[in-house]
Amino acid sequence: MAIASTPSPDHLRLLVKVARMYHERGLRQPEIASQLNLSQPRVSRLLKEAVARGVVRTVVVSPDGVHAEMEEALVEQYDLRDAVVVDTDGVGPDVIPALAAATATYLDATLKGGDVIGISSWSATLLEAVNAMRAKTVPVAEEVVQIVGGSGSPEVQLHATRLTSRLAELTGARPVFAPSAALVHSRELRDLLSKEPAMAEVMKSWSRLTLALLGIGTLEPSPLLRRSGNAIEPADQRQLEELGAVGDVCTRYFDADGRPVEADFDDRIIGISPDQLRAVERRIGVAGGESKIAAIRGAVRGGWVNILITDVEVARALLNRGTRLR
Repeated sequence: MAIASTPSPDHLRLLVKVARMYHERGLRQPEIASQLNLSQPRVSRLLKEAVARGVVRTVVVSPDGVHAEMEEALVEQYDLRDAVVVDTDGVGPDVIPALAAATATYLDATLKGGDVIGISSWSATLLEAVNAMRAKTVPVAEEVVQIVGGSGSPEVQLHATRLTSRLAELTGARPVFAPSAALVHSRELRDLLSKEPAMAEVMKSWSRLTLALLGIGTLEPSPLLRRSGNAIEPADQRQLEELGAVGDVCTRYFDADGRPVEADFDDRIIGISPDQLRAVERRIGVAGGESKIAAIRGAVRGGWVNILITDVEVARALLNRGTRLR
């Protein structure tokens, strides 16, 4: 708005009075107009002028537990689409509840309708996040699709099935299951299974994904993944270490800079390819804990994820803010 360059002391006095009544005492504009015998349009103009002259300055103060500056720094440093940083009550597996709650809240706020959601099958954090979500009153997704083989040992098979089916139920979507293990015994078996109608339909749906919900793994398989029978063998793990791998997304391993690492077992994986994954518009990585710092850093550096939900200690390490890097 255009303002006079040298207002009179009386005008400034009125400006400050109106601003204090509105911003400090919480009076509404009609109340101010009545009390000062001014028109309401003039009160509105005075409030705008108070901002323009710097009489009123807006300052956003983050409450405890909200790390907006750190989130903005992560977005800028790693060219992310968004970041969520949460406080946790512990380390290692103890960070899962806080990450799960943050993920549930994020999905509740950002799922607006029409999404085709891809989800990795073997993540305890993602399962807890889905368990924490509230059901939508109207459908906000069309399909929820497994993007890595979802079959495993009977004792944990329920995990992958529940993760997909529950998220589909909550979002009003159709669940699409991958009827295969994530890691099979040979390339020939992978090719054969990929041609089966049910699996071929799942793989076709990967090109329609608009959002991927991803765990970020380390070279050491999680207890859940190990029990499922989809974990890599010790010999493969040693090869990955020799090749400089630090972590994986959907059993696709990468080095500290996020570059794909080509291991001997790559042609035995039934899961979304790196190129297919990077083509997904929103790739939400959910991971935390000191042991995962290197893997998370590689995932954001390499563009495997472009939205990160993590804990404050990991965020400090990624930003080199006083936390020892791993």
